[in-house]
Amino acid sequence: MSHYPDPVKLPSYVSIARRERNRQLILSAKRGVYIRLLITWAESMGAWAFASSALTLDAISSFVDVFFSISLIYFIKFAERPPDKNHPFGHGRFEPLVGMQIGIVIVIIGLLAFFQQLFHLSADNNELRAAAAYAWIIPALAVFLLEICYRLVINTARKQNSPALAADALHYRLDSITSAIAALALILGSYFPALSALIDHLGAQAIACFMIGIGVYAAKNNLYQLIDKIPAKEYFDKVRSAALSVEGVEETEKIRIQQYGPDAHINIDVEVDPHMSVMLAHQITQNVRVEIQKAWPAVRDVIVHVEPYYPGDH
Repeated sequence: MSHYPDPVKLPSYVSIARRERNRQLILSAKRGVYIRLLITWAESMGAWAFASSALTLDAISSFVDVFFSISLIYFIKFAERPPDKNHPFGHGRFEPLVGMQIGIVIVIIGLLAFFQQLFHLSADNNELRAAAAYAWIIPALAVFLLEICYRLVINTARKQNSPALAADALHYRLDSITSAIAALALILGSYFPALSALIDHLGAQAIACFMIGIGVYAAKNNLYQLIDKIPAKEYFDKVRSAALSVEGVEETEKIRIQQYGPDAHINIDVEVDPHMSVMLAHQITQNVRVEIQKAWPAVRDVIVHVEPYYPGDH
């Protein structure tokens, strides 16, 4: 060959799969925003009408999640931008970055709410009236809607491997749990009017504790991507299997994976016949890159190192 070999092009379905991931994430997040807005309005009206601390905190939790779901939609779009001069590895880290921030803010709100309710619990709150017998209906309906949303969003997050969307899905589960606690507090308050204020504040404190726990969990999972914690073993198996499927690759050695948001970057050592020409070895590396990206469309870039293969040297 008298000229540099042409690069091996990826099939069109790889870029289509990347765009489809983005579309699915945004669609799931948008659905959640619409339903949460409806729930937030209903809970706010209920909190105003029934003067319930548990229902008020539940409405605040839902409103915060609406705000961050909208932020998540923006950053999912931003993270999909291709690499540029100042960001040669792409913008994928923006997705777990916003996911981690969502978790941190929920922890802060949970802590503030917990201590606020602790203060009110220790104060004299005789002016609080007993909960209405039917006030629990609002949070009970919210539980049903939020659990449906959680299952839809978490399925998309797992399928598309998005910890940021998974963090958003956890907020649906958080909201459904907090709504269930609010409903329980209102039911108990209607049956025990003398303890209505105490039960209401205890319910609000329980909601705050759940907010803290789930916020920590969501922040932790997104932080793992930002600090390059290795992904699950299945991804290493997928990369190795794709590399070994290329004709001329005898074995693989080191495989390093960086994964964040919509992007993954692979660094892999492949072993080939030690007497192979440089030109042929280069062609094999191109084929390895393509096969890995075909097997895992989230892979933005692959760096392939070539080493000589000697049987039994591992």
